[in-house]
Amino acid sequence: MVETAELRGKASTESGSSSRLGRPQSQLKSMPTVTMAAIGRTSRLKDRDSSSAATVADVVDRSLHAAIARFTGGLSPAALTQAYLDWATHLAYAPGKRVQLLNKAMRKTIRFGSYVRREAIEGANAPCCIEPLPQDRRFVGSEWQKWPFNLIYQAFLLQQQWWHNATTGVRGVSQRHEELIEFMSRQLLDMFAPSNFPPTNPEILARTINTGGLNLARGFQNFLEDWQRGVGGENPVGAENFVVGRDVAITPGRIVYRNRLIELIQYAPATANVRPEPILIVPAWIMKYYILDLSPQNSLVKYLTDQGFTVFMISWKNPDSEDRDLGMEDYRTLGIMSAFDVIGAIVPKQKIHAVGYCLGGTLLAIAAAAMARDGDERIATLTLLAAQTDFTEAGELMLFINESQLAFLEDMMWEQGFLDSRQMAGAFQMLRSNDLVWSRVVHDYMLGDRQAMTDLMAWNADATRMPYRMHSQYLRQLFLDNDLAEGRFVAAGKPVTLTDIRVPIFAVGTERDHVAPWRSTYKINLQAETEVTYLLTTGGHNAGIVSEPGHRGRSFRIATKMIDHHYLDPERFLAEAPRKDGSWWPEWVAWLCDRSGAATTPAPMGAPAAGYPPLGNAPGAYVLMQ
Repeated sequence: MVETAELRGKASTESGSSSRLGRPQSQLKSMPTVTMAAIGRTSRLKDRDSSSAATVADVVDRSLHAAIARFTGGLSPAALTQAYLDWATHLAYAPGKRVQLLNKAMRKTIRFGSYVRREAIEGANAPCCIEPLPQDRRFVGSEWQKWPFNLIYQAFLLQQQWWHNATTGVRGVSQRHEELIEFMSRQLLDMFAPSNFPPTNPEILARTINTGGLNLARGFQNFLEDWQRGVGGENPVGAENFVVGRDVAITPGRIVYRNRLIELIQYAPATANVRPEPILIVPAWIMKYYILDLSPQNSLVKYLTDQGFTVFMISWKNPDSEDRDLGMEDYRTLGIMSAFDVIGAIVPKQKIHAVGYCLGGTLLAIAAAAMARDGDERIATLTLLAAQTDFTEAGELMLFINESQLAFLEDMMWEQGFLDSRQMAGAFQMLRSNDLVWSRVVHDYMLGDRQAMTDLMAWNADATRMPYRMHSQYLRQLFLDNDLAEGRFVAAGKPVTLTDIRVPIFAVGTERDHVAPWRSTYKINLQAETEVTYLLTTGGHNAGIVSEPGHRGRSFRIATKMIDHHYLDPERFLAEAPRKDGSWWPEWVAWLCDRSGAATTPAPMGAPAAGYPPLGNAPGAYVLMQ
C-alpha cells in the first residue's frame, strides 16, 4: 500500500523618540495603563541595552555569548537544550509512545522488506512503499527509480517519516518545543539525505563517470571561489553583471531628501500626465530597496510610472555600529513621517497612496494607525505587500523566537551594535535548506555546474545590517509579544490599533512565503474595520512580489471584504476566490486607478522653495553602502 510521508513543511536620534520618556510624572500618571506598561517596558529595554550602563558581569556574559554565536550561527544552545530536554523527558515517561514507535519501526521494516522483494521480482514496475511530499524534488528522475538507488531513497523516506512520528505527538511537550525538535531533526536528516553524497546520488555518479571526475574538480574549484569571496566579503560569482545604477535600479529619478536614516527618491514621470495622488513605497530595511526596481523588464517602479503614477521610494541607510540605538520609533519618524512631509511639499494638497513591503509594510501599518489616531488624513490608500500585522502564525521563523533565543541574539548584536547580513542570511537559509543550501551543494560543488546569476539573485546577495535596538524591539514587541495585534504597540507615546485605519487596504500574500506566510498576512481581514482587498499570488516572498506581466506560470486569487461583509476565513477564501492567470500588477493598478483622481500635469522634481532641492540622481548613495 502506498503511503504518503507525514512530514510537516512547516544615541538618541533625530526623531525625538526618547523624548516621550521624559514627560513630567503627572502626565505619565494620567496616561492609560497599557501605555504606561508599554513605555515602562521600552524604558527597561533601553536601560538594559545601554552599552555605557553595562557592568563587568554583563560584558563578560555577553561577550561569551557573542563568541558562542559565531559557532552556532546565532542559535542559542540553551534554547535548543530546553526543547530537547522537554521532548526527551516526556518521551522517557511515555512507555506507550515508545512501544508505538517500536511498532511503527517494525511495520516500516516489514513494508520495506516487502518492497525489496517486489522490486526483485517486478523490477522498476514495483509500486513505491512511500511517496515524497509534493514539494520534495530531491528524488525526481528515472535514475532514482533504478536499483539500488530506489531502495536507498525509499529507506531514507521511511526513516524520515519515523523520526517525524518520534518527535511529534508526545504528550506534555509544549507545542513550541515539539515544533523546534521536529524542525531540527528534519534539518539533520536533510543534511544526510542520499541526494547529497556522490556514492548514493545516481546523477552525480553518472556525471562523474562521463566526465572522468572533472565535475568534482570543477565543483571543488567553485567551492574555493565561493569560500574566498565569502571570506573577503565579495559578492557571489556573476553579481558583477548586475551593478546598481548601471544594470539594476536604473529607473530615472532624483534624490530629493536625505537624513541620517533615509534617502527619498522621486522618480521622473514617464507619461505626459499623471494621477494627482503620488505613491510612496516603503521597502524593508532588511533588504536594499531595488528589489522593487530591478531590471527594466521586471521593475515595479517602472511599471507604475509607465501607468501614469508619480512614485517616491524610501532608500534606507545600511546601518553600522554608530546606529546601534536607532529604534522602531526612529524608523517611523525619520523614515515614513519624514517622507510624508517631503512629498507633501512637492505634491501639495494631495493624499498619498502608501505602499509597504515586508517589514516596511508592518512599519507602514503602525504609521497609518498612528496617523488615523491623531487625525492625520494624508493617506489615500494603504497597500501591504507580504507584510504581517499579526505574528501568531508567522511560520517556522517563530521557532527561534523565545526569551532564551532573543537574549542570546541580543548579546550577539550588543557586542557589534547590529545584526550582520550574513547572520540574517543563515537564519533564512535554514528555513529552506533543501532549496537554498543542499540543492546548491549538489548542483555547484558535485555536479560542477554554475547556476546562472539573475538580477533577483544578485539583489538577494546584496544584504543589509539591522541596528541593535530596532531589531531587538521588532523581535520582542512584534514577534514575541504580538503588541501590534493586541493594541499595546506604542507610537508617539500612545498605543496604536489597526482598527483606527479607515482608508481602503490592498494586501498581497504569496503562496510559498517562508518569511511572512500568507495565512499570517491574511489576518489583516480580522484587524481592519475598513474595506480590505486581499490578493494571494503564486511564488515566494520575493519572486511572488516581483511578478511582472508576461512572467510565466503566475496566477492569483482575489477577494474584497467591504466593511459590512462577514469574515471569510482563509480556507473558504481558497475555495471560493477564483484563480486568475497572469501577473497581479495590473489588478492592483486598476484598484489604484479607481481610487485616484483624473490625470494632471506632473509635479516638479523636488521642491527647492520648500527646502527640498534635488541632491543628485537615483539610485543615490545609501543603496551603495556596504
